[in-house]
Amino acid sequence: MRCMSNPASSLGVALLALAGGAFCVPALAACKQELAVYAEPDAKSSLEFRPSGAPAASNEFKLVFAENDIVLDGIVMWTDGVARPFGMLMHKCPEGDVTGEELAACTVWQGVVYAVDAAGKVGLLAAEGSDAAAQLVFPDLGPALRQSSVYGMSGITKLPWDAFALAGCQE
Repeated sequence: MRCMSNPASSLGVALLALAGGAFCVPALAACKQELAVYAEPDAKSSLEFRPSGAPAASNEFKLVFAENDIVLDGIVMWTDGVARPFGMLMHKCPEGDVTGEELAACTVWQGVVYAVDAAGKVGLLAAEGSDAAAQLVFPDLGPALRQSSVYGMSGITKLPWDAFALAGCQE
């Protein structure tokens, strides 16, 4: 078990505040990225990875908000040239073949997905089959959601921080 009493990250500060002092994260047995579940306490949200069904995708996941049961679909594809895991979060996209315009209309966040290992080293999200990262960072996720149709009276009212901590592994 790994315990923190003086966290350096904002995520650690949020978790520490929720726990009322030092907090402990159970050491998870080796979990593959496609089965990993991550949590973000501020917005009571979770990232739930699943095996990819799309040939071009290196990862698929959903972002679930406990508030109002909002679910965003996520996909990660590696870019050409300078290889980066480029993620997209979408809400209520049409099924089947979609145009670029339709995809743009339902995309609420896009950007590079960063992974942080247990030692704090920042890298890039690994593809399926790799061990799950200790944390994932989705840069500017909260501000992007704030500007989307997901936020507001019929959606979410608490925005997540950019970092999600590994919370479990699906069977």
